[in-house]
Amino acid sequence: MTIVTSDYDCVCAAGVGMPEIRQALLSQTSGLRPNDFPNSSLTTWIGRVSEVDHQNLGVWQSRNNALAEIGLNLGSLPESINRIKERYSPQRVGIVMGSSTSSIDRTETAYADLDETNAMKPEYRQPKVHNPHAPSLYVAERTGITGPAMTVNTACSSSAKVFATAARWMDLGLIDAALVGGVDTLCLSVLHGFHSLQLVSEHPCRPFDADRDGINLGESAGFAILEQGDFADVSGKAILSGYGESSDAHHMSAPHPEGLGAKLAIEQALNRSRLSPADIDYINLHGTASQANDSVEGTLVGKMFPQSTLCSSTKGWTGHTLGAAGITEALIALDAFETNLIPGNLNLTRMESGLGLNLMKDNTEKPVTHVMSNSFGFGGNNCTLVFSRV
Repeated sequence: MTIVTSDYDCVCAAGVGMPEIRQALLSQTSGLRPNDFPNSSLTTWIGRVSEVDHQNLGVWQSRNNALAEIGLNLGSLPESINRIKERYSPQRVGIVMGSSTSSIDRTETAYADLDETNAMKPEYRQPKVHNPHAPSLYVAERTGITGPAMTVNTACSSSAKVFATAARWMDLGLIDAALVGGVDTLCLSVLHGFHSLQLVSEHPCRPFDADRDGINLGESAGFAILEQGDFADVSGKAILSGYGESSDAHHMSAPHPEGLGAKLAIEQALNRSRLSPADIDYINLHGTASQANDSVEGTLVGKMFPQSTLCSSTKGWTGHTLGAAGITEALIALDAFETNLIPGNLNLTRMESGLGLNLMKDNTEKPVTHVMSNSFGFGGNNCTLVFSRV
């Protein structure tokens, strides 16, 4: 079955909407800034979306839902969502969202703002918000889509796996189209939780650099519309040609030292797309700028792919957006079909020796036919996506 990505858009620290993100990539302008998140004194850099502070959603209020709301209004997404509801009917359209925090930001606020009896105030009594499934509940309410809905939470691979889940639903005949997405926002639990793991850098992150010293955290909301190729207008669009998933369960937070699960996900994606490593023009690497992740992924990709495959991590623009990283980086990768722009590796000064992959410091402009995006999460939850030009 051919699955077409017929529309997509994204909001993150690098820009509100794909046109702004494209310009940031082109000019190599990072969206990272010194940490100014309320009530956090942590010395680090973050990928914060300022526009999210101005949203008021009433009973659905949370930072996560507010960022999702911005994402749902970007570009042609509102028209495309209405189109697939009319074409296939709302109950034949699925929703698959990825997140890792859901709306924990709202829960933090609720417990920090108790009433005089230490009880939760009425405005915070939001059972659909204080809920791991909150992203899909909100998107379903907001769009009027009534088909099956799922929220995937597999750490940093969450919103990469939404593409695979939607593809399986279509293959089973459960749906004819899907709105897939990922949304994750900054909160104190995330910032200080990662700091407690000694993973947060005090400087702008430097993926794959020999002197890297940790990650920067960010927030993002990305959405894509998937349709069966037999029914969709595929003119000028990208095809989801392959996906691979694995769970090596090697360690709660550290990657498998030989990248066993990552290798399985990459091999599955290549096999499903019927492509060889040499066919892949560009890989958007997971590349978090942590010591272990970059060494394992860089070594693995260097062994599996030839020098003709260009590679980079785009987290220097966005920060690590956790549950939204999968879709954010997948959209940046497939957007190369529109722009012919392959982003470089921001903040790279000296690549770690011995990796073997063709890691680009600077941007490259060239047409691409097949691109890949890697997302590797805590607990060995891995996902690789392959997109191809129509």
